[in-house]
Amino acid sequence: MASISSVMTGKLKHAHQVLAGPEWITRLVFRSTLFVLAVAALASAAGPELDSARKFYDSTDFDKSLQVLQAIPVKDGAVYALIGRNYYMQSEYKKSGESLEKAVAADPSNSEFELWLARAYGRRAETSSPLTAPGHATRARQHFEKSVQLNPRNLEALSDLFEYYLEAPGFLGGGIQKAAAIAGRMAALDAAEGQWAQAKLAEEKKDYHAVEEHLQWAIDAAPQQMGRQLDMARFLAKQGRFAEAERSFARAEAISPASAQLLYARAETYIKYNKNLELAKQLLKRYLSMKLTVDDPPRPGAEKLLRQVQGI
Repeated sequence: MASISSVMTGKLKHAHQVLAGPEWITRLVFRSTLFVLAVAALASAAGPELDSARKFYDSTDFDKSLQVLQAIPVKDGAVYALIGRNYYMQSEYKKSGESLEKAVAADPSNSEFELWLARAYGRRAETSSPLTAPGHATRARQHFEKSVQLNPRNLEALSDLFEYYLEAPGFLGGGIQKAAAIAGRMAALDAAEGQWAQAKLAEEKKDYHAVEEHLQWAIDAAPQQMGRQLDMARFLAKQGRFAEAERSFARAEAISPASAQLLYARAETYIKYNKNLELAKQLLKRYLSMKLTVDDPPRPGAEKLLRQVQGI
């Protein structure tokens, strides 16, 4: 793509060549040139503001991020996409989808924009009425598929599409065979993620021995990824094997001792299975005192869990 400066240079050169023509053409070209230069200047000015908005977003200050973004006079796909992601994080899924639709319209070839639009429709399907949910779910699937089509190496898009196929009924385009095909594509890109997908498929078939095997193979494939240990801990707790789950949590802590995600995962697991509730309270309070990022579980979810455990 040509830079803004080269586009501006070309427009000025074109205007200079036409100045010798009739006066009305001269005025028209001059006004058009000024308009193009003004738009280019505004677009270039959006750069620092967009960077600032991203920093607020990354630190979960979604209101501040939105204030910065909404003040940008000329919005492109990247601006609309970040607006949509902010609304998504605030559980404003309709507003999120509307902004992400504009992002996709501005840049139809962007796999990430399609992925987030799919997620927005997915959440709308989960939170809407039985009458409207199927339509939103279908749109989610279509955009997940489009995201993967645009970038077959987008592992996040493949993972989300895999989960859709695995969980959605056939009349909404789901199916275990479709999910298995996506799992194979995931494994070709990332061995650990492929093993996680195989574990999910095995769990769907209630083959719990195979689930544990695949989760262990995922750990072996990515021994420094704390999340693999958390996957194993959650599975073991679900099976009632709490002592083994604690050992997986301990191994996760050895990989990343200061992880906010680990605190949340342990507390959530304890509360889900009515274990170590006093410790769960302490973990959640520590979690809520931390400086969270957008990659951590949302603060409102942790606050809800804390209220839940305090009421037990």
